[in-house]
Amino acid sequence: MILPKELKEAISHLSSTEKDKLIFRLLKKDLALANRLLFELVSTETVEEKRKKLEESLSLEIDRAIKHFYSPGYLSMDVRYMSGMITEHVQITKDKFGDPYLNLYLLNSLIPKLNEKLETYPPQKANKFYVPALARIFKILMNIAKFHEDEQYEFTESLNQLGSYIGENPGFMNAAINNGLDVNWLIHAEIPKDIVAIHKNIREMGFLR
Repeated sequence: MILPKELKEAISHLSSTEKDKLIFRLLKKDLALANRLLFELVSTETVEEKRKKLEESLSLEIDRAIKHFYSPGYLSMDVRYMSGMITEHVQITKDKFGDPYLNLYLLNSLIPKLNEKLETYPPQKANKFYVPALARIFKILMNIAKFHEDEQYEFTESLNQLGSYIGENPGFMNAAINNGLDVNWLIHAEIPKDIVAIHKNIREMGFLR
């Protein structure tokens, strides 16, 4: 939403007390903004410390998801919940590096532990996890591609691992092929320069849904 010029001028003429009341009222309705300001203005934690703390929280959630695995569909719901934790962290801290880093940590922690169970499901059911996971991997690759080459190098090992885990599961590999993800991009940590265009084209053809 673009604020009208008249509204901006009206707000600028409010007294400090009136502005404070308005801000507090708005923060009560926008928890995400309140948490971001709390981190930026009050918290003594660094972005890296917040990322590490979230990684520890994710580890507990991942263990729970593995222990209580029920089906590919429910696993996808668990991943979506944990991804929401990552999204909230990024919104609060503006941790651009943490976005792909934590999502890779999530997938690399889950997939090798559940590959055998996932392989027991027919493709139609297994794809309830595979396809959303592949869509997430594309997002990870597009985010990494935004970084300088030196920063991209820091994701090499995690990308290699993820590619290997997918390769160990024939069903996951077939889903990757059918949805346009070349697992070699992960195994060799070589992200195509036109990854955004590739992803857009794949989506337009009706895949990754």
